[in-house]
Order: sequence, then C-alpha cells, then structure tokens
Amino acid sequence: MLLVMKFGGTSVANAERINNVAGRIKRKYDSGNKVVVVLSAQGDTTDDLIDKAHEINKNPSKREMDMLLATGEQQSVALMCMALEAKKVPCVSLNADQCRIYATSDYSNARIKDINTQRLKNELDAGKVVIVTGFQGINRKGDVVTLGRGGSDTSAVALAAKLKADLCEIYTDVDGVYTGDPRIIKYARKLDEISYDEMLEFASLGAQVLHNRSVELAKKYNVNLVVRSSLSNAEGTIVKEGAKVESMLISGVAVDKNVSRISIIGVDDKPGTAYKLFSELAKKNVSVDIILQSIGRDGKKDISFTIARSDVNDAMSAIESVKSRINYESVDHKENVAKVSIVGAGMATNAGVAALFFEATYSAGVNVNMISTSEIKISILVDEKDADYAANAIHDKFMLQASAIRH
Repeated sequence: MLLVMKFGGTSVANAERINNVAGRIKRKYDSGNKVVVVLSAQGDTTDDLIDKAHEINKNPSKREMDMLLATGEQQSVALMCMALEAKKVPCVSLNADQCRIYATSDYSNARIKDINTQRLKNELDAGKVVIVTGFQGINRKGDVVTLGRGGSDTSAVALAAKLKADLCEIYTDVDGVYTGDPRIIKYARKLDEISYDEMLEFASLGAQVLHNRSVELAKKYNVNLVVRSSLSNAEGTIVKEGAKVESMLISGVAVDKNVSRISIIGVDDKPGTAYKLFSELAKKNVSVDIILQSIGRDGKKDISFTIARSDVNDAMSAIESVKSRINYESVDHKENVAKVSIVGAGMATNAGVAALFFEATYSAGVNVNMISTSEIKISILVDEKDADYAANAIHDKFMLQASAIRH
C-alpha cells in the first residue's frame, strides 16, 4: 500500500512531537507500506520568518519572501529524517527542486503544474521513506515559489494524485473536520464524512482544516483523503464524493477574519465599468469574493467587494490605475470585518434555510453588511467583533434544528 502522510506545523512543533510523528511513520513503514511524508514548517516558524523579514524591510519582494519562507519546510524534513534515522528507518529528505515539483511563477501563491516522480519512485523502490518539503515548488526560472498559506496540503494531495497513492492522510492538531472551529464554536461536533464540494466551500470560506486547492485536486483526481489527529489514534473525517450527513441541513459554519471590504463610491453607471475594474484586479492576482453593486442613480453607482487582507495594497494599486477609465468619486477601505458562512449540500433541496440563518443573526442582534449565496452556502459580512458570536448563534440554530428532525 502506498501512503502519503502530511503533518502540519503544530504536529512537528518541537522535538517531542517530531519523535511522536516519527514513531507513527515507523509503524506505517513496518507494516509493509511505502510511505511518502509531506511536512510543514515547525510551529510558528513561518510567522517568525515573516517578522524577521519585516524587521529588515516593511515591504519585501514576494520573490525574496519565498526564498526565505521555503527554509522552514527544509528544516522540518531534515529534522524528521534525523528522527527516523535514530529509529533505524531508512529515509531521505527532498526539497521541491529534488522532487521536481514544477509550479507557476506566481511568487507567494503559485500553483503546481506537474511533478516528475522518477526520483520519488526510485527512493521508494529502494525501500526508503521519502520526506518532502510541502508548501513549495520550482518555477520555469528555477526559483523556489510558495503555494500560499496551507499549501502543504496541496503538495500532499498533488503527490498522492501523481503517484496514484492508495490513501492520503492529512494530520493536524484536531481529530477531523468539525461543524465549526472548536476554538470558536462551543458545541462543534466532528463529522464522520464530508463531500468534496462541501469541504471545498469550507476551505474557501476560511475553515483552516484543509487548503482549498488541495480539495480541488482531491476531487479532480478522486484521491482517497482522510483528515485525522497526529496527537491521538482517533478516527478522522473522510472527504469523498457524495458524502451524506444524515438529518442535517448544513455541514457546518465557517468564520474568516482575513477579510477586507473595499467600496468604490460614485462609479459611472454604464456598460463595461465592472469589467474594467475586475479585470485590473485580476491582473494583480487579487481574488474577489462577495460583490455588491447598488442601484444606479444620477448616472452613478457604488461597487463593494471583499478580498483577503494580504491583497489590499495590490487592490488599491489596481483601483488607482483604473480611475481614469471608470471615473469614481472615492474609495472606502474597511478591515475590521469578518465573513461568517454556512455550508451544506442539504441546503439545495430544503426550503427555509435562509430564514433560519437570518433568524439566528437577528436574534443575536448582529447586523449584516453584505450577503452572498450559492446552492450549498450562504455567506455574510459582519463587523469582526460580532463574528464569533454570530457563528455560535447560527451553529446552535441549525444544530437544534437537526436534533429536532432526528427526534
């Protein structure tokens, strides 16, 4: 059996946890499995490296940031290999260049294009556990590029897909996917299984269990995917096609505080305005989420949208560059906002989901600034100070409804 095992930063945060993970890997290897391990940087290493960079330069280039941040994973894989060597497990640590993980040239947010697995297969055939740096690839220039925060999940799933692994296990500090972040949602409960589509929405809406692009890849290549804890032997959550969550209208609630709202006031109300604006944002690789456009009056309208806080500078630059073509009056930027969402495949066939959702926010006294919907999700923008309170109120409302249905 060929396994890909991915361990997050908290799972390898110190020597004790590295040895704990090494013991888990050894047990899999001793059971006769071929094992590929993908690691994130230890603990808060990435954040510490970012802080170090900002001590030197408040606005460093994305290329040099990638050069710096990629060292975190290289440290992890070398230390893990040392731990396995101490346990007499044959192993080798490899970085993205040695693994030939080819990616686009989008520094800090690259996408994997292809993986030449020959070196990996040779090492596996030689009876070694292969330890691979997550979160990174090599672009056409030979530069190291990173895949965005959480990108080690994508590295693992991409390797599992390319190697046709029997199973891809994502190990974290929680024992599966919950109906909400247990650190925020008081009565969150673990799901036994969740569909690719629901998990993709969860990941895209701020749930930090899996990187959204890893779920895209898992769905595309039908990768057998399980999320489980590295700190216990508890059964995890299976992510698969067509999972059913019995008697539940929703699978859970997600909170995303990495959100900024930008409002462009007094834009010309004529054809092509939105295209000119959003095409300029696309050139800067700024991903836009919730969009709200007001009804035009006196030849003018307002356009508001949400983006990740890390994209604010690029977004403001794009908006400034297009000013002469869309003729706006002013720009308002707000960061103290958050997005609260519900996700569930059951929403598409059940009337009244929106009513329950907004009943919960009304009862909690939470004001809604923007709304976005799809067949399997509803998202709202609220003041950041209200986000956790709103999420708990919404979660409790739907879990109470599920309990009533079951009984």
